[in-house]
Amino acid sequence: MTLNRLLITSVVVENRPVRDVAAQYGVSESWLFELVARYKAEGDAAFEPRSRRPHSVPTTTPAQTVDLILELREKLTATGLDAGPDTIRWHLEHHHSTVVSRATISRYLTKYGLVVPEPKKKPKSSYIRFAAEMPNETWQADFTHYRLRRPDGRPGTDTEILTWLDDCSRYALSITAHHRVTGPIVLATFRQTVAEHGIPASTLTDNGMVFTTRLSQGKKGAGTRNGFETELRRLNVVQKNGRPNHPTTQGKVERFQQTMKKWLRSQRVQPATIDDLQALLDAFVTEYNHHRPHRSLDHRATPATVYTTRPKATPSTGNRDNDTHDRVRYDKVDKAGKITWRYRGEMYSIGIGRTHTGTRVIILSQDLEIRIVDATTGELLRELVLDTSKRYQGTGRPPGPTR
Repeated sequence: MTLNRLLITSVVVENRPVRDVAAQYGVSESWLFELVARYKAEGDAAFEPRSRRPHSVPTTTPAQTVDLILELREKLTATGLDAGPDTIRWHLEHHHSTVVSRATISRYLTKYGLVVPEPKKKPKSSYIRFAAEMPNETWQADFTHYRLRRPDGRPGTDTEILTWLDDCSRYALSITAHHRVTGPIVLATFRQTVAEHGIPASTLTDNGMVFTTRLSQGKKGAGTRNGFETELRRLNVVQKNGRPNHPTTQGKVERFQQTMKKWLRSQRVQPATIDDLQALLDAFVTEYNHHRPHRSLDHRATPATVYTTRPKATPSTGNRDNDTHDRVRYDKVDKAGKITWRYRGEMYSIGIGRTHTGTRVIILSQDLEIRIVDATTGELLRELVLDTSKRYQGTGRPPGPTR
């Protein structure tokens, strides 16, 4: 016999006082009176357990708000933009004057099967986060690949997209498309970005040869600085490079490129030329910088808001007068009586004389001052100051065979 049936039987059939029955079974008198009244009105249905769910929930999310959440999710996903709970919440608040908690949005996305569980994904709490305190404190740079599409829909030419990204604000400073990213292109885009946004205090890149030659031992140009490295030192910009095989060091620019390529792939008309791709990139930069909330920024601000409203860092004014670039290189004089020398990413030829063809030499330099010594005898063959306005550094002797 259930407790409800036992209580009603004691009061109605046995005609015992409600006070005594309530005391015996440890229930409240008010609840027992209610149970008896229910039995008199409903009969045996009063013995069945009833749901404790409230008849109404005033704080429940309105149906139209739920529909708006699902609509935003669909639209943002279709355009290749972030469509997580934080982004949807930002759009609801700023574009629809509706405030909904992140947990509520997440619950409805899960309820309607719009969230893919990833139990093996590494939790965000396991990462060590770092970010620059001020805009222009650090610029991150990297390039990625994107394939063009032919008019008939087949894959076309492979291209490379070079990115300059502000570490503090995630502001996309420069996004350019190229057939191939080279050292001179890196230098040129850096200079253009500096002209538009000012000189950064530091840069952060990987160890690609277009950014640094510090790991080029045994390769052509080993020991020299490329044009980008030389420009950084001229402007007193600190150059930072991530450790090899640690791409998370450049995680911000890597994540930006992932977002960018997702947006590009979602476009209905795919680019067929470099100009088409650049037009799409310009449209994406406008959306990313000015209209898309960023989850990593305070109050889900846009990158442009943070970049334009905060004071900007500048390079150190420390004295580098004594910071010279000393190099030692071994070479052999070629058949034309010359050796080659790379400076600031440019190649120069230095004349020694045909009489020294095949001679093994040691080249000693300090910035522009160069000494060329016979590796066997130690004889000084030539001493000069490199003239960067001339690709060939002649000996000053008349052309023709040596008498």
